[in-house]
Amino acid sequence: MTMTGVSPATRARWLAVSAVAVGTFTIVTSEMLPVGLLTSIAATLGVSDGTAGLMMSAPGLIAAVSAPVLAVTTRRLDRRAVLIGLMALLTAANLVCASAPSYPVILAGRVLTGVSIGGFWAFAAGLATRLVPERSVGRATSIILAGVSVASVLGVPAATFISSFAGWRSAFAAMGVVALALIAVLYATLPPLPGETSARTSGTRQGWLSGPLRTVLVMTVLIVSGHFAAYTYVRPFLEQVSHADPALVSTVLLVYGAAGVAGNFAAGAWAARNPKPVLIILATLMALATAALPAIGLPLALLVVWGAGYGGVGVTLQLWIMRAGGDELGTALFVSAFNVSIALGAFAGGRVVDGFSISATMWLGAGLAVLTAAVAGIWGRSRTTGS
Repeated sequence: MTMTGVSPATRARWLAVSAVAVGTFTIVTSEMLPVGLLTSIAATLGVSDGTAGLMMSAPGLIAAVSAPVLAVTTRRLDRRAVLIGLMALLTAANLVCASAPSYPVILAGRVLTGVSIGGFWAFAAGLATRLVPERSVGRATSIILAGVSVASVLGVPAATFISSFAGWRSAFAAMGVVALALIAVLYATLPPLPGETSARTSGTRQGWLSGPLRTVLVMTVLIVSGHFAAYTYVRPFLEQVSHADPALVSTVLLVYGAAGVAGNFAAGAWAARNPKPVLIILATLMALATAALPAIGLPLALLVVWGAGYGGVGVTLQLWIMRAGGDELGTALFVSAFNVSIALGAFAGGRVVDGFSISATMWLGAGLAVLTAAVAGIWGRSRTTGS
């Protein structure tokens, strides 16, 4: 697409926004890879499905710690250099996973992935204010955050599709190559982004301790934990409960991804005005779909509903953070809560799978989605401006 009538400087800034969006897509896709590959990795490396789920828990926990730690320790460093360094780390992490001869090695690679995820996402989410004029910040932020949301719903089916032809290692190798290419793209497109001054960072404490922000963090933990308790084990569920063959699993997850993309952009347009009712609707859709999956033999239709619901969660929560006055540290705490929730959900789902059944993880996800809707409707009413 050409940008006629646009100055070279403006075009360069929007290229930088696009590069950061591709970066967020890459880090979150890398984080989600084991979901679609879980069964194959577990079989190859000789571990149970529940133990293999730690590949989701480990990077989530590390990202949860690294986001606020990096936000503080690198606050004086050029953001351009930090983002490029984190993408280089992601390259190495994915290549380690692709060549891992044993489960401990792939788990070590996933730890490195977590460091990259926490730092890159936390810095990228607030970069729009430094890349484009004030009047364009909203649109630029939406583009950058779309990388996170689209990756969450497309990364798994894409990895599953690649692995169905060339094995699970090829999916990690492919993401390593993409991350390597992005190092050059970020270097070429990002302008210098000097670190924050001490005066600016010292004023952030009040924002990230605000009541509305705490409300969003609680809802983030609930809905993201519930989603990943169920979704981490969606492939074993489809294979063992729905008796789907590998080709059908890939098709179902691709349809889920398409529904999620639609949900992402629909929710983003609506939530910009008022995120509370949007989150309630999204959580309700997720609860209905996950509760019905074990009982109804219509996995495709239900996964479309689930995908549309979860597809809008990330952008809706991010917009709620902005309405709550979140700054860079506030965003880092949101990233921390989001990623620790991925870890908690994957861990809880694994314990439920090994201790009860795969179907029980769907009920756990449904229950936490219902609780999220209740918090948004009751607690969020008095704590969100403009609700």
